[in-house]
Amino acid sequence: MTAYILRRLLISIPLLLGITIIVFILADQMPGDAVLAMITDETPMSEDVVKIRKGLLGLDQPLYVQYGRWINQVLRGNLGYSFQTGEPVSQLIGERIFATLELMGVALLFSIIFGVTLGVISALKQYSLTDYSLTMLGFLGVSIPDFFIGLVLVYIFALKLKLLPTSGMVTAGEPYALIDNLRHLILPAMALGLLRTATFTRYTRASMLEIINQDYIRTARAKGLKQSTVILKHALRSALIPVITIIGIDLPILFGGSIIIETIFQWPGIGLLFMTAISGRDAPLIMGYVLFSAVIVLTSNFLTDIVYSWVDPRVRYD
Repeated sequence: MTAYILRRLLISIPLLLGITIIVFILADQMPGDAVLAMITDETPMSEDVVKIRKGLLGLDQPLYVQYGRWINQVLRGNLGYSFQTGEPVSQLIGERIFATLELMGVALLFSIIFGVTLGVISALKQYSLTDYSLTMLGFLGVSIPDFFIGLVLVYIFALKLKLLPTSGMVTAGEPYALIDNLRHLILPAMALGLLRTATFTRYTRASMLEIINQDYIRTARAKGLKQSTVILKHALRSALIPVITIIGIDLPILFGGSIIIETIFQWPGIGLLFMTAISGRDAPLIMGYVLFSAVIVLTSNFLTDIVYSWVDPRVRYD
């Protein structure tokens, strides 16, 4: 296992480097630049001022020089400074990461609990009306994009029923309160988690149908064990093995999906910060987000492999 961990860490280094190079080039090819994005009616700039500003930001240097300066700062533990605000990128991400993790965590927990439960029910009620209904809802769930689900939820629960707030993390002007925060969290977490719920339902159903027909499950039933014991203790643990893989795949998807959801609900996480960085051509902030996202993806895949080997003793990493 130690050799496997070291090998994965060594592979991650050139992978991260390649990701940053590609994104740095794409960020440079975006229309406009950071200095021109700063120009407004209130803060006009002459051509000379624009050139001076580009020189101060290092934007007048060749692309490879800009990348070299950036990667040199990263190796020193500094993600750079935002072109728009001048604040450290690490500080901006640190201030918003907990909001994104809260949203992702609740959405993932929601999708796992409901997805696995509905998948087990669907498998145990195979070819029944319940099974057909859940299967149809599952296909419908994976077919609808996150942003559309978010808009529908806002229309129903916020505009029509007026039960939940439409945006933000807390009520403006009010002190932080857990209940208020949870009320603001419900709609974005549901919008982000419903698609994952459908995915977990489908995979759990397929896995359970394969497991419950195995010989050891029939043996457990023949011993007189309760149905709940057979399902929960014997069948479900084995059925969760492919589901764990989906969790590892879904973490990066949740991280990416949070960009759209945070924008729709104005949730103050790093997804909303990333959208602001793109509109402002803020290259250091864009690169900081991409690097952070890449680390999250690689870490989630690594942890998935570790948990997979723990759940399934047949899997060994050498």
